[in-house]
Amino acid sequence: MADHDHGYKLLFSHVSVVADLLRGFVREDWVQELDFETLERVDGSYVFDDLRHRESDMVWKVRWKDRVLYIYILLEFQSTVDPFMPVRSMTYTGLLLQTLIRQKMLTPAGLLPPIFMLVLYNGIGPWTTLQEIADLFEPVPAGLQVYLPRFRHFLLDENRLPDMEESERNLAAALFGLERSRDPEDLRRHVSRIAEDEKMDESFQRSVQTWLTQVVLPARFPGVQVPEVRNLKEMHSMLVENMTKWARQEKEEARQEGAHDVVFSLMEARFGSIPEEVRRRVQQIEDMEELKALGRRLLSASSLSDLLH
Repeated sequence: MADHDHGYKLLFSHVSVVADLLRGFVREDWVQELDFETLERVDGSYVFDDLRHRESDMVWKVRWKDRVLYIYILLEFQSTVDPFMPVRSMTYTGLLLQTLIRQKMLTPAGLLPPIFMLVLYNGIGPWTTLQEIADLFEPVPAGLQVYLPRFRHFLLDENRLPDMEESERNLAAALFGLERSRDPEDLRRHVSRIAEDEKMDESFQRSVQTWLTQVVLPARFPGVQVPEVRNLKEMHSMLVENMTKWARQEKEEARQEGAHDVVFSLMEARFGSIPEEVRRRVQQIEDMEELKALGRRLLSASSLSDLLH
């Protein structure tokens, strides 16, 4: 999981992806007023008052009209939803503001610059928690409500985003498609789309290539040897050539695993607990005909020793 997190974070360290993320998925008027030519990443290391360090996710700044807007992208890879995410995101925003104050990065009027907190969640289950921190408090009298904190983050639930029209697709959408692809052809199609994108610079191409080679393909096709390629176009050609074979190999391995499970269940039903050494010997049998023969011998074998010899 750590490799996945690091690889995915690397992809969102590219200007073109962050710009496409905002353009394509934050459908608000102010996004159209951003000068994406000025988009740049800023230092994301903040320090708590007790001197403990926390490495943040992604912090960017961009010109918005005549001012600077900070964009904090919090990558949430947890398999379960944090019900108090607004507290976390408000804390991280506060740390960024403290840093800006210390560095005197204020507006010409001496005020705090605006910050947009975006939580990108890619967990399996849907995001079910609230986004406004005030909604996490117990109900209070009207006079006390004005003293409750007000903070809201923007949420992108990656696995439940609606499909975009073909004309609207961009690099961020293609990456989400790669992450969500569930079959070899779908994966190949998304790789092709990224490889043909004219906005893709060499650095981003290397990041995607590394992510595919070290994270995505090993996760989708465990045990396969991914050939070395020089760029994403070669990666696409390699996928066209190999993915059918990998899918067939994956299906065969799943079939073997299922056959082993059936044999183990029959052995336990017949002879009780199976010694670990016996289990290892059976697990090493890869030929399906040999496994079938072992299953047939179960009908007449008087003991595990008789079965295996």
